[in-house]
Amino acid sequence: MVKLMVLYGKPEDPSAFDAHYAATHAPLAEKIPNLRRYEHGKALGSADGSEAPYYYVADLSFDDPDALQAGLSSPEGEAAAGDLANFASGGVTMFVAQV
Repeated sequence: MVKLMVLYGKPEDPSAFDAHYAATHAPLAEKIPNLRRYEHGKALGSADGSEAPYYYVADLSFDDPDALQAGLSSPEGEAAAGDLANFASGGVTMFVAQV
């Protein structure tokens, strides 16, 4: 299994980010082909009690790298990626992890 980890920096307008993510972005992401599991939520803080370096995190699981690539290159995956510019004003860090 592989996971696409998506880490969102603090947005300029957190309320607008939250509303857009819930109403628009999450439904787009849920339609990505080959997606096995999708979890997302606000970062509460770091383990030492300090402020988290990210505002929001998302974890998208796929069977293998090929399934991930196929999902992301699909029209649904491209729509989700294209939506980032509409709400992620704090920047986005993405990486793939093998689990």
